[in-house]
Amino acid sequence: MFQQAKANFPSSSTFLLLLLFLHPSLPTGAPRHPHIPSLVPHATLFLSSPRFSARPQLDFTTYCNSSCYQQGELPPSWESLSERLAYETLYADGRRTLTTMDLEEEGEGTAQPPPTRGRSVPAPHRRRKRQIYGADGRFNIRGNNFLLDYPFSTAVRISTGCTGVLVSESHVLTAAHCVHDGKDYVKGARKLRVGFLVPPSNTTRTGRPSSSARPVKTAAVRWVRVKRTRVPKGWIQGPQEISMDFDYSLLELRWPHKQPYMRLSVAPSAKDLAGKRIHFSGFDSDRPGELVYRFCPVEDESNDLIYQHCDARPGASGSGVYGRVWDPVTERWERKVIGVFSGHQWLEVNGENHDFNVAVRLTPLKFAQICYWVRGNHVDCQQD
Repeated sequence: MFQQAKANFPSSSTFLLLLLFLHPSLPTGAPRHPHIPSLVPHATLFLSSPRFSARPQLDFTTYCNSSCYQQGELPPSWESLSERLAYETLYADGRRTLTTMDLEEEGEGTAQPPPTRGRSVPAPHRRRKRQIYGADGRFNIRGNNFLLDYPFSTAVRISTGCTGVLVSESHVLTAAHCVHDGKDYVKGARKLRVGFLVPPSNTTRTGRPSSSARPVKTAAVRWVRVKRTRVPKGWIQGPQEISMDFDYSLLELRWPHKQPYMRLSVAPSAKDLAGKRIHFSGFDSDRPGELVYRFCPVEDESNDLIYQHCDARPGASGSGVYGRVWDPVTERWERKVIGVFSGHQWLEVNGENHDFNVAVRLTPLKFAQICYWVRGNHVDCQQD
């Protein structure tokens, strides 16, 4: 059971500004720019229309056994990689296609951190899942000065109950389990929408304008339809401990938005992040109507996952996990999306049971795939 949330946004905005925008020191050794492999479409097949029978699983949990370690330690075969990097496209009219991809260059192996230690599944019935660790360290973001400004303005609602992050003028990155349960699309994916926060209006607590009642500022949401949804084949019909590595999806909006978005980046090792910290903002279910921000250090990492204890509740799934990454071109630290918040995972490390909140890392291959979805060709992705 979840612990009761206790933290609120500090009354002094200066405190958050110092935490968020403190200029970190320059890196002692610039991290190597990762090689981006070339993904080229091979063939596109038409599939039958989905049934839209699945229910959204906002409280996503997996149990990792030794195969998780083997999956990270031993490189997958070429055929296995090609199969997982294929993807489905769901169109607004219910049509569905499968696109297979060819990997023209090898580049995944050298750009990854070393695999984590061997792990096995603890007994699930003896554990109590936590997504709040100790004192609740989340902050409610309120007021136009924060809520509608970058980077908080990049967070959007997903109509199935999740969160997403703007990564281009027309695209939103979110978790795959927010739109697909691994076997079928969720019911809400038939008419999927993305919600943009707009300036709050003066309303009464009943939501109706009134001149006599004391006005209360409430955030409003402007909904935009999604015209295309893409899900990697690695998520579809895979064992959970493996498919969690591919728990990401890209939504293409019916028309472009005009808000700032956050650029994508291959996830560096935690030691190459400013302060070794990650950040994300989402619409946690226990704080309805609020955008909730949090940050925390990276506790551990594997080839495909970021393990951390950032406080989160259902509804935060799909949040864009970002860090301050050193950009050698601009010679400065920049906030970039390096992962997608997925959920919770049980692990056993060196005979001790541990539980973590987990984000999917954007590896060079995943970055290449998502960039191809956004740009439409692999050439433009080589320079990102």
